[in-house]
Amino acid sequence: MNASPASSAAALAPEYVRSIAPYVPGKPIEELAREYGLAEASIIKLASNENPRGPSPKARAAIAEAAAEVTRYPDGNGFALKEALAARFRVRKDQLVLGNGSNDVLELATQALLRPADHAVYAQHAFAVYPLATQARGATGIEVPAKHFAHDLAAMARAITARTRIVFIANPNNPTGTWIPPAEVKAFLAELPREVVVVLDEAYDEYLEPAQRSPSASWIAEHPNLIVSRTFSKAYGLAGLRVGFGIMDAVLADLLNRVRQPFNVNSVAQAAALAALADSDYVAESAALNRGGLSTLMGGLDAMRVGYIPSNGNFILIHVGAAAAVYEKLLRQGIIVRPVANYGLPEHLRVTVGLPEENARFLEALKAALGR
Repeated sequence: MNASPASSAAALAPEYVRSIAPYVPGKPIEELAREYGLAEASIIKLASNENPRGPSPKARAAIAEAAAEVTRYPDGNGFALKEALAARFRVRKDQLVLGNGSNDVLELATQALLRPADHAVYAQHAFAVYPLATQARGATGIEVPAKHFAHDLAAMARAITARTRIVFIANPNNPTGTWIPPAEVKAFLAELPREVVVVLDEAYDEYLEPAQRSPSASWIAEHPNLIVSRTFSKAYGLAGLRVGFGIMDAVLADLLNRVRQPFNVNSVAQAAALAALADSDYVAESAALNRGGLSTLMGGLDAMRVGYIPSNGNFILIHVGAAAAVYEKLLRQGIIVRPVANYGLPEHLRVTVGLPEENARFLEALKAALGR
């Protein structure tokens, strides 16, 4: 029997593309409602590390205003947003790259810098996009074993070879919530060859205590091989609009902008991000609410004697043993959390911090699921 045209066409793709296991996002509320016959309003989603408050009122107003002009293409250079970001981080506009979420910035870095046979280094249990983006370029991912669920920077430094082009560091890390003090990250940078680029993924930085936050943008002058990746999807509440950015040396920014799609950040996203960036009070309130929610969750887990990793993000990784079965029992109660077996953590579930009433309901549902 002859192969179908579709299968013949698929065979033209490189083997490293055909063997990619696609990224699996958190289950949508609508999907759970269809599968289990639940009312959408009764479902709580604690799976994707979104800000449960959503965007600030100022961002919502900017979204409504920008929506009236969607007939026009967005500013492909993102002038206004870059100007505001440059002022916030004390860098030049030519040091900024806008992305369709910070995920896009990670992809652009691999697209611009990795070739087949090159190496990218990342930690075990780190964000799944690092190996996916590496494999998509035909490069080889070097996964360094974690140390107490966290990045082992010394081991990562030893894993660097003449073929290494990129090192990914997530700080705080998703899904474990672990955090590396900035001084340790800076010391790691100082050890690296200048031809190795470090992508420092700080998607959850706004949830850190002020004293923990990294002055990473200021390191770029001394370390032009550093890319700092940030997002508006988490603390700023704009996950659905997909807008992030990278801060880096102008030479690296020029390379990433050469492979960036011309209109990768839409006009509504740019307007919302600009308004959200200016509303620092709202972000501070979200961070404070998150700290309270983490405290509530940890207290409830302690009472149930459920193990967890203390988190520095807006989520917590809990150890439940038979995670697939517990996940299913939570779904039937209308609670969506995140299985993390694909991160090498088959006995854990990741739970996003929700609103107070959502956290309380999750703890009650977990107690029922565990038979406690």
